[in-house]
Amino acid sequence: MWEEFERYFAKYPAQLKVAQLLLEKGFQIREDGKVVSGNIEIPHTQIAKDIGVDRRVVDVTTSRILKHPRLKKLFANLGSIAFLRDVANELGLGVIVIVADDPKQPGILAKIATKVAERNISIRQATSDDPYLVYEPKLTIITDVPVPGELVAELSKIPGVKSVTIY
Repeated sequence: MWEEFERYFAKYPAQLKVAQLLLEKGFQIREDGKVVSGNIEIPHTQIAKDIGVDRRVVDVTTSRILKHPRLKKLFANLGSIAFLRDVANELGLGVIVIVADDPKQPGILAKIATKVAERNISIRQATSDDPYLVYEPKLTIITDVPVPGELVAELSKIPGVKSVTIY
């Protein structure tokens, strides 16, 4: 799907930038071309300002997406989630950020989850960046308690794990 996405916007890098932001944030596009998160409308001017393009680029991008059946369906059904990484400390939660050698390698999340569970720590949230959208994707795990430092060494030994950060 991502290759189709890139081909569709190949001649329009600014539109690709808009579409990528909408996808990354989980913003939906309604039939009328409005960008929304749930029922909250996101002004095209605000999107344009955030990524440094003219508002009309956002208008044209949403129109182009609505003309493409697969992209229309994709953007009509996106949803965003509350990502707890940046508020974890205030909530008394732990954060583990993993960078993999090859983020497409299967089983890394399972091995990490097993090591965390062996410490009797519950995972509240696990979110990974899409390797097709993000240059250096990360797996972020939010735990129900702060993570003990010695767990970093255990996680670092898992095959395929490039780096581990806790905070």
